Amino acid sequence: MNSSVNKVVLAYSGGLDTSAIVPWLKENYDCEVVAFVADVGQGDEELEGVEAKAIASGASSCHVVDLKEKFAREVIYPTLKTGAIYEGQYLLGTALARPIIAEAQVAIAKQVGADALCHGCTGKGNDQVRFESAFAALAPELKVIAPWREWSMRSRPQLLAYLAERNIPCSASATKIYSRDANLWHISTEGGELEDPWCEPSEQVWTWTAAPEQAPDKPQYIQLSFQRGELSHIDGQECSAVDAILHLNNVAGAHGVGRLDMVENRLVGMKSRGCYETPAGAVLRAALLGLESLVLDRSVLDYRIRLGNEFAQLMYDGRWFTPLRHALLAAAENIAEPLTGDVVVKLYKGNVTVTQRQSPNSLYSNAFATFDEDEVYNQKHAEGFIRLYSLASRIRALHGQAEGGDQSS
Repeated sequence: MNSSVNKVVLAYSGGLDTSAIVPWLKENYDCEVVAFVADVGQGDEELEGVEAKAIASGASSCHVVDLKEKFAREVIYPTLKTGAIYEGQYLLGTALARPIIAEAQVAIAKQVGADALCHGCTGKGNDQVRFESAFAALAPELKVIAPWREWSMRSRPQLLAYLAERNIPCSASATKIYSRDANLWHISTEGGELEDPWCEPSEQVWTWTAAPEQAPDKPQYIQLSFQRGELSHIDGQECSAVDAILHLNNVAGAHGVGRLDMVENRLVGMKSRGCYETPAGAVLRAALLGLESLVLDRSVLDYRIRLGNEFAQLMYDGRWFTPLRHALLAAAENIAEPLTGDVVVKLYKGNVTVTQRQSPNSLYSNAFATFDEDEVYNQKHAEGFIRLYSLASRIRALHGQAEGGDQSS
């Protein structure tokens, strides 16, 4: 191994992988290991005793950094304005958290004078690309260590045996079925029966949401108020970004809203299956789409959709720290300027439906759209519009007649 590493900052979770990485780094790099824990809303249970675990594993210190508000304000809300959704389904829960974690990890490394960074991502996944692309943009001078690409261990039993040999405590077991990743925005579940795409997820897969069949029989209505595309009030009550997301996760999750069972294309080339729960995200996306339908004209909405697709790809591929991200977010911010108004959504049996929407910037005019008699729209004018709109088709057909045949073949 490279012996030039003196101090490394490890992105530490307290789980099996990172618990094994701490002693492995010390043994193979003969270096000091500083643990860094990002609180991105994974829950108090996940964070309980994490500093003690890190020290017990051999870390010299452990830094727990609260990133929840920064995550919500600087990543989640701006991304919502773009309408980003990967492959038409995924609200990017895991991908959204990575840049904010990587940025804080680099900051700790500079603070403690480290000369290397380490993560616990496998060589099969997207996260290794996301973290290391961020490291390259923020601290190219720091060495990056990825143990899963170096060590010979390949299974949970091997990792558990490695820790047992060193008398390092770990709460993980060889019988763990699923791999989960949680943050303020979502929780993902992989492994177990999900590795067979023909197998329906069992109820033990889902942890944040009720089964739609078991959800309340009475729908619940929520009024969401937005200012320039950002949520400001829920049912008339002002709320911070973090509190709003936590509240909507609880309320919508109880109605079975936000479940997704998806087979996706990973950046590294393979397909993977995951079950995602994003209750607040499902509600906020539906509400913003409802508001957009009222406020944005056809050409702007069409561009916002294309921008959202591009931004989803950017986020999924770990390109947050790029000039393109700044350009796309600037465009989204501009598009969201008129997105001020109120939306009422109905939560019922796994579905979220927009039932009411209003905005001072609404382009909807009942005077023009009504099926009743009106005095603002002369229907005779449509004839000239249609003749001009279809002019190319008319000329093509006339040209074909002049040539004496059908020109479409």
